[in-house]
Amino acid sequence: MNAPLTMIAQADPGAGYRALKPEIDAAVARALNSGWYILGQEGAAFEREYGAWLGEGMQAVGCANGTDAIALILRGMGIGEGATVVTVSHTAVATVAAIEMVGATPLLLDIDPDTYTMDADELAAVLEDPPPGIPPIRAVVAVHIYGQACDLGPMLAACEKAGVPLIEDCAQCHGATLGGQMLGTIGHASAFSLYPTKNLGALGDGGVLATRDIELAGRIAAIRQYGWKERYVSSLIGINSRLDEVQAAILRTKLPHLDAGNARRRAIADAYDAALAGGRFTPPLRRANATHVFHQYVLRSDDRAGVMARLKAEGVGTGIHYPVPVHEQSAYAGRTALGPAGCAETSAAAKVVFSLPMYPELSDAQVEQICGALSRLG
Repeated sequence: MNAPLTMIAQADPGAGYRALKPEIDAAVARALNSGWYILGQEGAAFEREYGAWLGEGMQAVGCANGTDAIALILRGMGIGEGATVVTVSHTAVATVAAIEMVGATPLLLDIDPDTYTMDADELAAVLEDPPPGIPPIRAVVAVHIYGQACDLGPMLAACEKAGVPLIEDCAQCHGATLGGQMLGTIGHASAFSLYPTKNLGALGDGGVLATRDIELAGRIAAIRQYGWKERYVSSLIGINSRLDEVQAAILRTKLPHLDAGNARRRAIADAYDAALAGGRFTPPLRRANATHVFHQYVLRSDDRAGVMARLKAEGVGTGIHYPVPVHEQSAYAGRTALGPAGCAETSAAAKVVFSLPMYPELSDAQVEQICGALSRLG
């Protein structure tokens, strides 16, 4: 009698902890023993190390989460009420929530169906001729979804022509590149989530933003703590959004392993590609001249529920990123401006996309089990 299959989770942040448990436990103990738990040496060291990892001249500022990272960039740029910020509907709702947190108006564009990233042509069109009835467009937030780079070349050109900054939402692309340059270093500023399931994840909430603009980084560093440049004295209107010392210590431990983890993700993706070869599923497209870091490995099926059920029967967990586009969610439907394409490709994708297990700690045996199940899908 065959032993029952063990279900392989689609995501398993606990596996990342177990893989580095002695190092992480030591880092946590170091932070706890320091007696300083907010904006201390661990946070400052993480900011230096993350900035250096991104590239020369990059200034990193830690904060409470990735949503706040986007909002802090907008606040630092003076973008809020009376401004429109362009982004996509095919994203975690956090991207749009961050825009509304600062009082700005989101304008949601459609995606390129092959990469799931913002349609660069539609962006150029709305910057050239904005839809009526919205405040002036003051920024663009480009989402590098699933670990895949946006088509930044024409997007940056369109933004430069319109005189608006391009902000990179890098919540899912830690370590990805385009044209040999690290994502998060190409636009005017970038925001990273450090949620536990991300390629670089804390063991709680966390975020970090980055920019080459030293003045902007300094302003945001003040805004994240009540606008203080001098303790207890607010020189700017600020908020409370700080990365705590324990999470910073954990992130410092995990950062040196990030590149190897991304390489493992690509190897797993290659194995999935091979298992799907000749079948009815098309593997995720890799943008030319770019390095994909596979935060998610996403397939499409018109029989999504049936395929997910078949995989579950073979012990393979799946997920859907994302089941309902932002513009169709009840909190946003009917009140959020859309680009001329009406987010048609976004709505179509939401009905068919699903994600396979993807994290570096998947064992070779687990990958083999998943690949066997994929090959039997036909």
